[in-house]
Amino acid sequence: MTWHRVAELDEVPAGQGKEILVAGRIVALFHVDEDWYALDGMCAHQGGPIARGVISGNCVTCPWHGWQYDLGSGCNLLSGKKMLDCFPVEQRHDGIWLELV
Repeated sequence: MTWHRVAELDEVPAGQGKEILVAGRIVALFHVDEDWYALDGMCAHQGGPIARGVISGNCVTCPWHGWQYDLGSGCNLLSGKKMLDCFPVEQRHDGIWLELV
């Protein structure tokens, strides 16, 4: 388990997501209100870019075909099944850090 500094504190405005590459893995980083979330960066359906999806509350909707995921669990909202891995995220004094597990 390794922590990676992935963004500046002001790099991802609240209500938005950003696609990042961490140790060769595509990850979607989201800033919602005061919270941070990180999920697999590609939709389980057909590989759509999750970071470019629409955020509503604790949900992100894939921009390609509308699949919806809970940001905190990676569960698909329709099936309730976990479909995307989630990663711990911390806001520290020197930036946003993510742990790949």
